[in-house]
This record gives sequence, C-alpha cells and structure tokens, in this order.
Amino acid sequence: MSTLLHQINPSLKAITVVLTVCLLAFVFDPFTPLLYCIFTILLTILFGKVAWSRYALFFLPFFIISLGMLWTTIAFADEPTNKNDVVALLWWNVPREDVMVALSLSLRMLAFASLSLMFVFTTNMVHFILSLMQQCKLPPKLAYGILAGYRFLPMMKEELAQIRAAHRVRGVNRATNIKESLQQYKRFAIPLLAGAIRKAERTAIAMESKGFTGDKKRTWYRRFTLDWRDWAFLAFMITIFFLIAYSSYQLGYFRWYQGQF
Repeated sequence: MSTLLHQINPSLKAITVVLTVCLLAFVFDPFTPLLYCIFTILLTILFGKVAWSRYALFFLPFFIISLGMLWTTIAFADEPTNKNDVVALLWWNVPREDVMVALSLSLRMLAFASLSLMFVFTTNMVHFILSLMQQCKLPPKLAYGILAGYRFLPMMKEELAQIRAAHRVRGVNRATNIKESLQQYKRFAIPLLAGAIRKAERTAIAMESKGFTGDKKRTWYRRFTLDWRDWAFLAFMITIFFLIAYSSYQLGYFRWYQGQF
C-alpha cells in the first residue's frame, strides 16, 4: 500500500498533476489550496514511500520562497477597496484584502510544490520517458536523447571530481576568491566539454551499431499500460479538488481568479 503511487502509470500521473495545477491556478482563496496542499503531502507520505525528513528537506525551500512572496505581496499591494477592514499582523494593522491576496498566492505556490514533489518522489525518470514514448507517442530519437543526457549527469559529476583531483596532483592551488574561482572553472570547462563530446559520440555509435533507427514501430522490453487504477487515480485527485472547492464555497471562502494581484 505504501508504494501505491509508484505503481501509477507515469504519463497519466504527469497529466493528473498538470490538470490539478491548472485547476488550482484559477482558484484565488487561501482555504482551497491550503487543504489541497495538506491532502497532497499526506498522500505522498502515506502512499509514496517517502520519509518525512527527506520530504521536509525538499519542501523547505518552497516554504521559504512562499513566505517571501507573502511578505512582498503585503508590502507592495495595491490600494485596498476597504481601508478600514484591517487585521493585526505582528505589530502592524494590515488591510484584510491584502492579507487574503498574499495568502492565496503563497498557499497556491505551496500546493503546486506539493504536487510537483509527489510526482518527483514517486516516479522513476527512465520509466517516465518510456511511458511517454508508449502512451504519448514521444519520438524515440528525442526520448533516447533525453535518456542519454540524464545518464550523463552523474558521469559528468564524477569526471569533474577527477579533473579537480588531477589539478591538485599537478600543484594547481585552490581558488581563494571569486576571480580565481572563475578562472578555475574556465580550466575545468574545456576538459569537461571534450569528455562530453567523446561520450556523446560513443553513445551515438553504440546506438547505431545496435540497430537503433528512431522508428516508432518497435518492440518494447519494458511495456507500460493504462489500467483502471491509473484512471481511478486521475478521477480521485480531480474529485478531491472539487470536494475541497465545494467545502470552501459552503464556508464562504471560495473565490475564482479575476485578475487580482
């Protein structure tokens, strides 16, 4: 049960995230995105096999950015329509309208972040690309190019560490200021670029020698399909959104986006 989200088809999971983000983008009240954000976080923790500590570490930057957006939106808000309707915020009286707009924007960002993290933590990127080819008809040439680049990233990190070690062995001192750091990275860039070109050439030759032509009519070693669980997940996420929106409407919080800033 804890790995249920990992078993959902990656392409349909991505479509579900995009649809829910689009729906949340048209909501402009703090109550709806707050509840949907809490729901998404709990869903990811309970059914995504994700540790609380690891999730909190990745969620923290989004939380800090949302706090910054909350403050800046209140500080640089437009003139409110009702100046007398204020709320006490720390040591200041702030117009309620500005506070609601700021909360709507910041909580909506957190809701977007929770959906994105749900997808990232519960989706294998290789499986996602393969699913895009099979379900969304992504051209194999483009897909395998993306996969090759994805595989190169850890290799580039290892190669950068080797170049650093080689420079230290040859007596090149470490950078002590910004200017020396820029010069140092210039020295790293040329061997890194040369290594990347060599790896890309070898990969292209290997793919061609194995008969890769980029033809869409091909057989699959790992096949992905859509079944009732995938469609049920899509329906479940959309249904929860509308249930939360309906509850927000009943409580008098729900607002559609109408060009507010």
